[in-house]
Amino acid sequence: MEIQAFGYMVALADNLDEWVKFGGHLLGLQLIERTASKLTFRMDDRAQRLTVELRSSGAAAVFGWETPDGTTLDLLAARLDKAGVSVRRPPRSIAEQRHVKDLIAFADPAGNTIEAYHGLEAAPTPFVPGRPISGFRTGSLGMGHIVLNCETYGPMVSFYRDLLGFRFSDFLVTPFKGQFFHVNPRHHSFALIENGRKGIHHLMLELMNLDDVGQGYDLALGEEKRIATTLGRHANDWMTSFYVFSPSGFMVEYGWGGREVDMASWQPNEMKNGPSLWGHERAWLPPPVRALTREMTLGAAAAGVRHPVQVTDGNYQTGPEKIE
Repeated sequence: MEIQAFGYMVALADNLDEWVKFGGHLLGLQLIERTASKLTFRMDDRAQRLTVELRSSGAAAVFGWETPDGTTLDLLAARLDKAGVSVRRPPRSIAEQRHVKDLIAFADPAGNTIEAYHGLEAAPTPFVPGRPISGFRTGSLGMGHIVLNCETYGPMVSFYRDLLGFRFSDFLVTPFKGQFFHVNPRHHSFALIENGRKGIHHLMLELMNLDDVGQGYDLALGEEKRIATTLGRHANDWMTSFYVFSPSGFMVEYGWGGREVDMASWQPNEMKNGPSLWGHERAWLPPPVRALTREMTLGAAAAGVRHPVQVTDGNYQTGPEKIE
C-alpha cells in the first residue's frame, strides 16, 4: 500500500487571529509560527501538522498523505500519470515549508489539492500543547482523519479506492450517505459524505485521554455557536467525541477511543443503526434529518446495542491525577 497515513493539512481562513485562540486554547495545538499570511501548528513530535493560510493569499486547501519512502512516492507518481492524472513536482521551497524530504501534488476529481510525500521531519524540541492535555494519538496512524463533502460518490470512490488504494471500511445510507476508508489500522483516515457539495466536511483529532475531550467540551460550551455536534459516541469507529465549527467554516471532531481494524481480515458493512450509538445531536443537519437521526439513536438504545471501549497503551493503567 503506497499511502499509509493522513499526515498534514493546509486550511484556509479569512481571519488568522481567530485560529490562534481556537487552535491553541480549545484544541490544544502548539502554535510554532505566525506571519501576516500564515499560522503553523504542531500536535506531536513532527515539525508541523496543520497550516492555516489567509484565503485572500490565493492558496488552496491541501491534504497531505504519507508514503514510506522516495521509491514508493515515485511509483505512485508513475501510476497516477499512467491513469491520466496530472502530477506536479512542486519547487523545493514547498517541500521545505511542509518539512518533508520530497512530495508530489495532484487533484482529485472534485478539484481538491492533494500532496503525497515522504519523510515528514521530526521536531528538535518536545511538543508543548497550547493548553494542558495528555497529547494526540498520531504516530503511524497519522494526524487523524479527514472527511470531504462530495456531489456524488462515483468518481471520488474510483479515485481514492481504485487508484490510490484506500480500503473500504463501511458505509452509511440513512440518515445521510457516507463512505469510510482506511489506509492503516485507524478505522478510517478518510471518508466521503454525499450531499451535493464540495470541500471539507470535518477534520478529526484524537486525544490520548477522555478527560482532555471533556475539558475541551467545557471550553467549547463557553463560546456562542461553537458546538456543531454534541458529545456522543460513533457506531462505526467507537469514537467518543464532539464537533466544533472552526474559524474556517469546516468542523473539527475532537475525540477519544477510536477503533483499530485488522487490515488483513476486515469486512466492510452497512451501519444500519445510524452514525452514532448515543448523543451527537447535529446542529448542521436539516430538522427532518436530525429527527430521523435521533430516532435511529434511540432505536439502537432500545435494542441494547453496545460496543467495546477501544483503549491504547497508557489508557487503561492508573494515570496521573493531574497534568503538570
